[in-house]
Parts: sequence; C-alpha cells; structure tokens
Amino acid sequence: MSEQEKVAGGPLGKVVGRAKQAVGAAIGRDELQREGKVQEVQADVQAEAAEKAAEAERAEAEAGIEAEKAETEAERHETELEAAEIEAEEEAERKRAEEQRGASARAQVEKAAADRERLSTEQRSEAERQQAAAEQSAAKRDAAELQREADRAEEAAAAIDSKEKN
Repeated sequence: MSEQEKVAGGPLGKVVGRAKQAVGAAIGRDELQREGKVQEVQADVQAEAAEKAAEAERAEAEAGIEAEKAETEAERHETELEAAEIEAEEEAERKRAEEQRGASARAQVEKAAADRERLSTEQRSEAERQQAAAEQSAAKRDAAELQREADRAEEAAAAIDSKEKN
C-alpha cells in the first residue's frame, strides 16, 4: 500500500476506497478493486473507533458532572446542617440543661445522618466515575480490536495480492 493510501482515512478514505473499487472493476484490475475494499473497510473501522472513543469521553464527562453535582449538594446540605446546629445551640443556651442535652443529641443524630448521606453520595459518584472509566476502557479495547481486524484484512489482501503476482 502506498503512503498516500495509508493517509486517506475517514470519510475521504471511504470515498477513495469506493472509487478504487469502481475503477478496478471497470478496468478489470482485481488488485485495485481489493485495495479499494480494504481501504473502505479500514475507514469504517477508524470511524467506528473514533465514535466509541468519543462516547467514552462523553460518559466520563457526564460522570464528572454528576460527581460535582453530588459534591455541591453534599456541601449545601452540610452548610444547612451547620446553620441548624448554630440555631439549636442558641436555643439550648436559653433553655435548661436538660433541653440543652436533648438539642445536642438531636444535632449529633442529624450530623451522623448527613455524614452517612454524604458518604453514600460520594460512593455513588465514585461508582459512576469507575463505570465511565470502565466504559472508556472497553471502548478503547473495541477500537484496538477493530484496528487489529482491519490490519488482518489488509495483511490478507496483501497475501492474496502476493499470491496472484506469483
């Protein structure tokens, strides 16, 4: 395969591949026809690999956004909890010692619940990040496999061409 053929990928490579097939069929050159088919398949494989990589990047970006949302929500919730604790403390100072202990106990329960909720949110965010990374990894593996298939097809075509020349 010439240097120009290696460069012609994507939609242009597909068009060039089809053109080679048509020209090869028209002039009776099977080698040119096969070369065009290999180039068209390789362009399809490259396009599919690029699409899968883009999908994985989008999924990872979405997971990052969801993680940021969860983090912001946890901070907001924590701020609201802190405001509630301050209010409870002021009220507790005006009340008797028994009421103060009750308010303090309620604040601790609320904080523990908020901590559990924050931890749960962080765990979900981490799971989403891991899922996105797994999807990106799978997409990369798929792209690599598709590239290997294209390479094998190209090698097979070269072997056929070599046999036909002999």
